[in-house]
Amino acid sequence: MDINFNIEQYNYSLPEEQIAKFPLKERDQSKLLVWKNGTISHQKFEEAPALIPENSLLVFNDTRVIAARLNFQKPTGAQIELFLLHPELPTRDISSSMSLQNSSVWLCLIGNKKKWKDGKLSLQIGELKVTASYFNRDDNLIQFDWSPGATFAEIINKTGETPLPPYLKRKPVENDALRYQTVYSKHHGAVAAPTAGLHFTDFTLNQIKARNINTEYLTLHVSAGTFKPVEVADYRDHAMHCEQIIIKKESVQNLLSHWDQLIAVGTTSLRILESLYWYGVLLSGDNKANFFIDKNMPYENTLAKNISFDDSLRRILDHMESENVDEIHGETEIFIYPGYEIRTAKGLFTNFHLPKSTLLLLVSTFTGQAWKEIYNAALSNNYRFLSYGDSSLILR
Repeated sequence: MDINFNIEQYNYSLPEEQIAKFPLKERDQSKLLVWKNGTISHQKFEEAPALIPENSLLVFNDTRVIAARLNFQKPTGAQIELFLLHPELPTRDISSSMSLQNSSVWLCLIGNKKKWKDGKLSLQIGELKVTASYFNRDDNLIQFDWSPGATFAEIINKTGETPLPPYLKRKPVENDALRYQTVYSKHHGAVAAPTAGLHFTDFTLNQIKARNINTEYLTLHVSAGTFKPVEVADYRDHAMHCEQIIIKKESVQNLLSHWDQLIAVGTTSLRILESLYWYGVLLSGDNKANFFIDKNMPYENTLAKNISFDDSLRRILDHMESENVDEIHGETEIFIYPGYEIRTAKGLFTNFHLPKSTLLLLVSTFTGQAWKEIYNAALSNNYRFLSYGDSSLILR
């Protein structure tokens, strides 16, 4: 099959008025476009539990968004914004960094960097104080020191701001701290929300449970790279972002019990599942392999043709048992675009994404050329787009 890898195929006109700048008053009152066997129907999200196939396992990403924007003011009055990207020292592991006390070094985006040559910046909210200084100015590495007795997660959630997507073009308001967070979020570390999950409520989850639909919670800490548009003509040349994954042994066992009945809640959940598949492939060649999925690996590795998803999960379980671990941490750059074979989920909940984005490429991989029909239907029926927008359920 010949594939055209030009990103312009994934451009479309998105009217500004259809970008949802604020969330709806009630999460589950959003629209839900359902695409099943090539047929589109329009529902409300509160009806989603009845639309999920029986015996499915719904896979959620339980990462929790951190208040990643820290706004400092120099004595001169200059405003300096530090946007946390990922930790570097004493560990790159986000979960461990969130529980650190006293000091940590992070890679940051630095707003108004030209006004901050050197010296310490400080920010205080009540008794909590955090200072920032250059660890390496050229590399945008910032050392944070803070009040004793508090974790880094506690400090930034008190002193920072919700990192809203740049396309919302507004400052966060108080309600964003709650609404730009899934109701099931648990593990601090994301700088962007897994937005397909924003529609779920406790009531929705109880309805799902009442239908005896199984659920599983995995963790991928969404990075700011998720917002980065594809700016190269051949999208295969896009510099894909790296994100951290945490998987528990009992989760792998649950996935294995339902491996052919999975519904991914969001593109990040699908990235976790597909990354797990490729980790199992790596282990088939080296039972000590590191859990790191390079963006090119799925298109270059020849072992996969003889390995199914359940095979991969068994290899991961065998590895965890041989290493006597109940939890594994990994990193993934997985880049899912047309030509890739989806090996895990049979269905996908997802919002409507930006033109020429890696997320739209993923949706196109899941639906084929039907993505155009789906997006045209959403546009013509006044669906709200992007993070705070409406949702879709795609069933293959």
